Amino acid sequence: MDNSFLPQNKNYRSLIAFQKAECIYDITYYFAHKYLKVGDRTIDQMVMAARSGKQNLAEGNIDGVTSKEMEIKLTNVNRASLHELLLDYEDYLRVRGLAQWGKDDPRSIQTRSFCAKHNDSETYRKKIQDRSDEVIANIAITLIHQADTLIVGLIEWLKRNFKENGGIKEEMYRARKDWQRRNG
Repeated sequence: MDNSFLPQNKNYRSLIAFQKAECIYDITYYFAHKYLKVGDRTIDQMVMAARSGKQNLAEGNIDGVTSKEMEIKLTNVNRASLHELLLDYEDYLRVRGLAQWGKDDPRSIQTRSFCAKHNDSETYRKKIQDRSDEVIANIAITLIHQADTLIVGLIEWLKRNFKENGGIKEEMYRARKDWQRRNG
């Protein structure tokens, strides 16, 4: 397979941002179904925002083979969905009088360190089983902030890559010229 032109070997699962988004989805699914009342529209809203935060990163990564514009757009949709979810977690804590841990809170520091080292959703699915809603929400918030930082970096890389290499038309032109040069 010739991967020099329209490479089909992109692997969104290897992106740390995707791995974190998967952790966020799994945590959110558990959280929404455990702590929100059946019939509360927030359950669907949170789960769908978490799902969008994961799925759009995958879709954008694959679409990027033929559309750098779509890859950037969907990656940003991913980011926007995670911010929507962030607000839901913050709202949950605020309206219930629960603590959103400050940046310098020892629990926050410990959680940031743990989350920075763990990107496997199974780890979180096991760990949250015996945690309170306040703790789970703060873990999710931490992961969302970490994913957001990675996504911003990814968007910057995508922008820079587009400026340096162009999009599909430039890639097609280069491939055609290269083929012509090699084949006389």
